[in-house]
Parts: sequence; structure tokens; C-alpha cells
Amino acid sequence: MQVQSKWQDAHRGISADEEDHWYAAYTRPNHEKKVAEQLDLRNIEQLLPLYSSMRQWKDRRVRLMRPLFPGYVFLRISLQKRLQVLEVPGIASLVGFGSRPVCMSEEDIRFLRCCMHEGNVEPYPYPAVGSRVRVKGGPLTGLKGVVVRLKNRAGLVVSFDLIQRSVTVEADQIDVEPLD
Repeated sequence: MQVQSKWQDAHRGISADEEDHWYAAYTRPNHEKKVAEQLDLRNIEQLLPLYSSMRQWKDRRVRLMRPLFPGYVFLRISLQKRLQVLEVPGIASLVGFGSRPVCMSEEDIRFLRCCMHEGNVEPYPYPAVGSRVRVKGGPLTGLKGVVVRLKNRAGLVVSFDLIQRSVTVEADQIDVEPLD
């Protein structure tokens, strides 16, 4: 007769390392798009948020699609596939503390997808301290950020603490409430 301990019973199911979560991968400079392509080829779900930027070259103006978070690509994996991801050319590491990657919240990924669908998103310097608010209505309901003034329009700065990067979302007449 075989006896199982409570510990064995608790660990018979799916462990945390087997579940898929979103992680931020730190890339080599200017390799975000190449890394995203490689992840697609390896059937690894990835998210590379891009924004449209107008650049003046010597002889013409050019609209470029640039990474919203330079140096980062977001990917959904189980930690068991970590080695497979780190073998992708251009990925330096997964963002985390020590040798343990830290997963991103599903809410942050949902927000990024929503903003990319709505458009009018651009990078913004990460704020040190500011007046934090929560959106009460509309497609961004529940989103937390800092209200700022940008070129005669209102904006909401949303910060991603894990990678210490921020973006602005056009927010002319959004319904917000203070978090303080």
C-alpha cells in the first residue's frame, strides 16, 4: 500500500512553473521587431506594442512604427520554456528579481492591447511622483494613471512599474476619480 503525503497531493496538479503567464523580455538595443518575429516562428505568443512616429530625414518626412517600450517585448510562456526563450537571438534576459522572472499582470497586457486598438498612444517619461487617478467610465474603465497636460489636450500617463516605462493615452474628456 502506497501512502501519499499532503505535499504530494498538493503538487500533483499544475505547478506555477507550468502555467502560462506574461513576462517582459529585455532585448538587445533595436532588436525588438526581430525578437518578435523569432518568437512568432517558435509559436510563442508575444506582444510588441508599436506607435507611429513622424521623423524628418534630410530629403523627406517619414512615418515609422517604433516600439512603445524600447528594449522590451512581452511574451506569454510557462517558466518551463524559459530556456527556449533565452535562446532566441536578441533576448538578453527576462525581467525579474535575481534569477527569478516576475510575471506581468493580465490587466497591464489587456490595457496595452486596448490602447493599441484605440491608437493615440506614445511613450512618456516615467513619473517620479504625481496625482494618481482611476478611470471610471469608457473603454479604459479601471485603468490607473497620472493626469497630465499635453499640447492643449489632456492625457493620462500609465506607468508599468516592472519595467519602469510609461505611455500617454489621449484623454480629452475622461471620467476619473482620485486614488489618494
